This record gives sequence, C-alpha cells and structure tokens, in this order.
Amino acid sequence: MSEPYGEEPAGLPCVLSEEVTELLMDKSLSGAVFGAIVAATVVINETRGEVQGSTASAKWPQQRRMPLGADGSLGIAEYVIAADADPPHIVLTRVQLY
Repeated sequence: MSEPYGEEPAGLPCVLSEEVTELLMDKSLSGAVFGAIVAATVVINETRGEVQGSTASAKWPQQRRMPLGADGSLGIAEYVIAADADPPHIVLTRVQLY
C-alpha cells in the first residue's frame, strides 16, 4: 500500500545489524524468539523508535532498549534511532537472550 500523495510515511525503516541477522538465521533459534524479534522490528518501525516500555540511555538518548517477549521474559533488544541520517532509519543492533 502506498502513502497518500504528499504525506510522510508513518514509521521509520528498522534494519538489522549483522549480529542480529546472524542470530535470526541460526536454525536452533526458537520460534518464540524469532517471532519476538520480528514483532520488535514492526513496533520499532511503527512508533519511529518511541516504543512504550523502552528505555533511553542517559548518555546517548538515541540508543534504546526494549523487552522481548511478555514482560521481557525472552531478553532485551537494543536499537539506535538514526533520525539525522539520510535517509532516517533505525538499526536493531543487538539482542540479549535469557
């Protein structure tokens, strides 16, 4: 579906770091973790990185952490909002699993 003429797209593209890409390609990764990571990218995109429940670094406010799974039961996803980049985007940099 295309955006109406003259309107800015709602979200920001969420791209994966090499580390996260390798994790997603690991055949031993559980379906629950795979699904949680994919769901995280969708939420990050739709909210332009302002995910409810995420925390920003005091030193680097563009760096965020969000829980994976119900109440963070699977781990934490870290991402960086590159709003000043051309084009603006978000990078899912790392996933820490429990």
